[in-house]
Formats: sequence, C-alpha cells, structure tokens
Amino acid sequence: MSGTRFQYDESGSTFFYFLLSFEALVVVPCTYYFYPRAAGQDEGKKRDSTKCNCDHCRIKACRLRLKEPWRKAKERFVKFLLFIGWVALALTAYKVAHLQHDYVAYDPFEILEIDADASVAEIKKAYRRLSLIHHPDMETGNEKKFMMIAKAYAALTDEEAKKNFALFGNPDGPQAMSFGIALPAWIVEKNNSVCVLGLYALVFMVALPLTVAIWWHRSIQFGGDQVLLATTQLYLSYIYKTPSMIFKRVLMVIAASVEFRRSYNSEIIERPSDNVEVPLLIKELPNLGEKNKERPLCFSYSIKARALLHAHLYRMKLPSNNLEEDQLYIVKKCPNLVQEFVQCSAQMTMLAIAGRISRIPNLETVENAMKLSACIVQALWESKSPLLQLPHITENMLRQFCSRKRNIRSIKQLASMKNDERKSMLRNLTADEYANVMNVVGKMPHLNIEVKFEVEDDEDSCTITAGAFVTVTATLLREDMSSLFDSGNDKEAVEYNEEEALGKSEESQQKQRFKSFDRSKKKKGKGSSKLKKKSVNLTPARITNLKKNENGVNTQLKNGVLHHGKLEENSKASDTEESNSDDSAASGNSCSDENNGDVNDRKDKHEDDDAEWEKFQAKVSKKDKVLEGKSKKSHTVHCPFFPDEKDEYWWVYLCDRKRHSLITDPYLVTNLVKKEEVELKFAAPQKPGIYTYSVMVRSDSYLDFDIGKTIKLDVKEAKEIDISKLQWDVSEEEEEKDEEESAVEDSDLATDDEIDDD
Repeated sequence: MSGTRFQYDESGSTFFYFLLSFEALVVVPCTYYFYPRAAGQDEGKKRDSTKCNCDHCRIKACRLRLKEPWRKAKERFVKFLLFIGWVALALTAYKVAHLQHDYVAYDPFEILEIDADASVAEIKKAYRRLSLIHHPDMETGNEKKFMMIAKAYAALTDEEAKKNFALFGNPDGPQAMSFGIALPAWIVEKNNSVCVLGLYALVFMVALPLTVAIWWHRSIQFGGDQVLLATTQLYLSYIYKTPSMIFKRVLMVIAASVEFRRSYNSEIIERPSDNVEVPLLIKELPNLGEKNKERPLCFSYSIKARALLHAHLYRMKLPSNNLEEDQLYIVKKCPNLVQEFVQCSAQMTMLAIAGRISRIPNLETVENAMKLSACIVQALWESKSPLLQLPHITENMLRQFCSRKRNIRSIKQLASMKNDERKSMLRNLTADEYANVMNVVGKMPHLNIEVKFEVEDDEDSCTITAGAFVTVTATLLREDMSSLFDSGNDKEAVEYNEEEALGKSEESQQKQRFKSFDRSKKKKGKGSSKLKKKSVNLTPARITNLKKNENGVNTQLKNGVLHHGKLEENSKASDTEESNSDDSAASGNSCSDENNGDVNDRKDKHEDDDAEWEKFQAKVSKKDKVLEGKSKKSHTVHCPFFPDEKDEYWWVYLCDRKRHSLITDPYLVTNLVKKEEVELKFAAPQKPGIYTYSVMVRSDSYLDFDIGKTIKLDVKEAKEIDISKLQWDVSEEEEEKDEEESAVEDSDLATDDEIDDD
C-alpha cells in the first residue's frame, strides 16, 4: 500500500529556487523605490536657476542643505546595498541554471543506452554489454549502476514489470507520494530544534506583536494630517467657548497646541536656558498676552510658542541658535494645525446648523484662521502691506508705491503697470534685484473663478425650491502673474480692441433684434425686443476713431431697417398663406405637419438623451477622481522665512456675509495647477425668497490673493407631490412574474370553486 513521504533538500538544490524568488521580490522593488534618481537632481538644478536669489532665500537653501549633511553618504550606501543585492541575485540565478536535478523521470531505454524502438535482441545485447562493465565482481564494477541496469532490463522483458512501468511509470509498481520541501534538512534535526523554535518564538511571538502594539499606540493618538487628538479637542473646546475670535486669539490657541508640549511630543526640547532667554524675548514683544490666566494658554510651553510665533511675524532676529531651532520647528507645524482648526470650526458650524449645539462659530473665526496660515508662511502680520512678500522690498520703500501719482497697494497692481513706470518706481534696485523681483511676481498666482449652481437629480435643475439640495460648482482657473505684464503699454491697441468689441456687440444686438422679430410672428400682440445700449467710457482718441466708423454703422443700421421692412412683408404673405391653408381641408398637409412634429420630437428626445448621457459620464469621471484621492502637487510658494518648501493650497467655501455664517465645509484644494473643479453642496433655505451667498477662495500661503464671487438664489416654494400621478418604473421581468402569479391565483380560485360546487 502506497503512503506519503516527505523529502527535505539534502543537497540544497531546491532551496536555491526559493532563495532566487525571494531575492527577486526584495531587490527589484527596492531598486525602484530607493535608488537615487539623477533625473530629479537635474530638475532640481534647473529649478534652482529660476528660483529667487535674495539673501533670505539663500539662507533658507543653505539651511535645507545642512539638514541632510549625510545625504551623499546615504545615497552611496543605498547604491552599495542595491549592488550587493543584484550580485547575490545574479549568483543565485547562475547556481540555479547549473543545478543537477536529483529527481529524474525513470527511463529504462536511457539506462540501457538504446533507442525506444529497439528489439528484444538489442535489449539483451545491451544488457550483456553493460553487465560485463558494471558487474560488482569486475574491476570497473558499480553495484548501484548494475542494479539500475537489471531493473531496466526487467522492465523491458518481464511481463509484470513491463505492465507496472506502463501503468505507474516504475517497474516496481505504485510508489509512495513524495513532497519536496525547499528547506535544508538541518532545520528539522533534533540537535537544532531548540534554536529553530527559539528564533520562531522571538520573531512571531515577541517582535511582531510588539511592533504592532507600538504602531497602534502611536496611530490612535493622531487624527487627520498627523495632528494629535488632544489638540483637536483643545480647538473644539475653545471654538465653543469663544465662537468669535480675533486674529491674535486664533494665534494664541494655535500656539497652545499640545504638539509643542514635551509630555505629548518627544521631539520638543526643554532647555534650562529657556528660563532666561524666553523672558527677555517676551519683553521685546508688544501685546503678547503672557498674563492670560486661561489653561493651557498660561502654560510655559504655550507662552514660549506664542512668543516665537510673534517674533516670526515681526521677522525679528532671535538672540540664540536654540530659539531659532525651536522657532523653525513650531513654524513648520503651523500650516497643518491651522488646517485642523479650520476643519474643527466647520464641524462646529454644521453641528450648530443641525441643532446639536447652541453656539455657532462666527465666519470671522474661520477666515482669521485662514489668514493666519498665510501670515505664518510669509512671516507678516495681517496689517502689513502684501508687497513685503516680494524680495528686496522693505518698509522704507513702500512710500514709493503710495505717492500722489500712483497708489500701488497690491502685487496685482504692480504686475499690471507699464514697464517704464515700474522701473522708474523701483529705480533704487539694481538690475539683478529688479529682475529677481519680476521673476517672483511672474510666478505668483493670478486666479479666476467661474460659478454655476444647480439642483441635481431633478427634472428642472435650474429651479431651486425650499429645502432642495443645491450643488455649487466652482471652477478655479490659475495663471501666472506674468500674464498681466505689459497689459497697459499700448493704448491704441486697447482702444482698437474696445472698438472691435463695441462693433461686435452692436452687430450681435441687431441679430438678436431680427431673431426676436422672427419669433414675434408666432406670438402676436407682443412687441419686438429693443436694442440695448451699453455705456462705455470714451476717451478723445476713441471718439475720433468712432466718428470715422460712424458712416459704416449708419449704413448697417439702414440695411437693418430695410431688412426689417422686408421681413414684415414676408410675414404678412406667410400669414395669408397660412390662413388659406387652414381653410382648405387637405389631408396631405396635415399629415406632413404631423410627421414633421414627430421628427422634431424624436430629435428633442435624442438631444435630451445625449445631454443626460454627458451628465452621467461627468458624474462617473468625478467619482473616479474622488476614488483616486487627493494629490498634493501644486506650484511652489515663494516663502523665504518659512523653514521648508511649501506648495500652494486654496480653501473654497460658501458663506453668508449678512449673517456672518459658514454655509459649507471649506474644501482644501491641493492640486491646482491650471484648472480644478470644486463641488459645494448645501440645503436651500426652508423659506422662499432671494438669498445672497458668496463663493470665497482663500490662499493658505499668500496674503491679498483671495477672490470671491457673489451668487443670488431665487428660492421658490416646494411643489406638493401628487402620489396618484407618480409613475413607478417596473421592469419587464417583474411584469411577467406578476402576470404569472396572477394567472396561478386565478387557476387556484377556479379549482377551489369547482371543489365547492362538487
């Protein structure tokens, strides 16, 4: 009876296959992810040539390089490890290619060194020849080889052995099933069993559970964006306590985050020198609020963080390197903390709208937090001029921007100036400094927003009823500020473009007038649409140019009047023809009209189907984008005082300015490169009326780059639903099942009636 037999790899040949596959699974992905990329370094060098070269940016670049002093050594070490891995993989592959297999299929013809179609005489002849060579009694004899030869001869001559070979592949009959294990035999030896079990217990019963426990203990302390849950609870409590916060109050709460506390964050360093240096720094800072008695605003870590943030916003030089290191760490953490603060404010607002809490956070609290993020990134107070975000621009130079001739208060106004005026205004700068300023201005964002709103999953998506769910789609279009350069240099070109636009608008108005006249044939008793005149500010140069084109415009108007008269005559003739056709009872015309109506209805249905299909595809594409997740690749921000590289992020939200309330959760756009769509959904008010909302876009990195757009919603009363007119969509299969069930019930009733009659 056959059994089961396990065979360990005595020679180690099978183990090399396992080793080869394991090395390939480790070396190939590690090479892809960890090999230093030279292409990225080349791109970095190209970017460095276009970056700002001011003093603060150079200091920041040097600081970032000093953060990784062993970067080249790490890259070399990684390359060395990957080289060793590939060498080991190559050697293992070479070993596998030259392995001698222990288990070979049994072939008696190969053992006897004859062909498969050999005759019995040839088999006997080969057996005798090999027996004389490998017999144990001979000098060249080999007992093992001789046994194989005898077994092969029996398999080809003995009837029973031949039958076993044909059925089971072996002349001895069925063999025990064997399983090869790709591990060396020494692993299961009794002498090594204690070591193997100890290693197994150490890895799977100690190291693995301990690693999972440490990871779980650390992960449960953090929420979104790697912010501690204790910090989130602190924000929620202070937002509920003071729903309306001023700018400095928000900064005070952010500085009290437990990320800056040693007991919660092991990266925080508490030095004995802080007891001397921090009080000296507090004396130099006005309106710090260090005497506040609220907990934890009065704790030492909170006061220290607040002082360092105030010094950062004043762009002060700190007295010691230790304070500078602490300041860089705190400032680097602030953008994520501000994002968490904004989310907490939005959550509290939604809870207040739902009626779960009594106090509604003020809109100013949310906007002050957003403003604080940009202030920290640019190291400026909210009251400072946004022009100080540019390199080489100091407060002493701001007088040149605000004079009697010019009033430049924003970077956008600076970019829209003429080159000559801009150069004369910045004449104190050298040529390199001026080029550096314009390089930074040209890369700053110039944002536009397009807004549309609708009610999804409704027949009339443009009509907003009370309580309906409204979807506001905000399309953000980003361009570089360089698109505004030299926009006002050529007055004649601008005037020519304005005249062209004016002429096109007049022609379009005439066309609309004629179209409205054609429509007036169907609607009798209503006048044609009037030509609307557009008020335009005319300069003397434009007046002279318009006088030249006056004759052309008059001729166009005359032609329009004549054409208008011809249209009236044609309309009268068409009316008489229609009356005659109505008096006659010709069936052919009526049929043709009906056919035309059917064709038009079919076209309308096809158009509606196409529109619905396009909407469905747009929804599917939006869902796919949501499933892909947010990317955080955007444009780099010019922020020489921020300790790390920063990308542009934008908050998009809907608010009510009159009530100072937030309507939707602020959506953080992290991937605005050129164009991005954001959907904001909210429930319309329960009372009919006209409501005014504002769609706001705020930057978390730049000051005075916020834009907004006002929308008006005409909310109407909700229509009453007539249940009797509702049409339920029932599939054909369900209808067939209902018919079959009704037929079965009728047959059952018929049989019951027959039984009752009997």
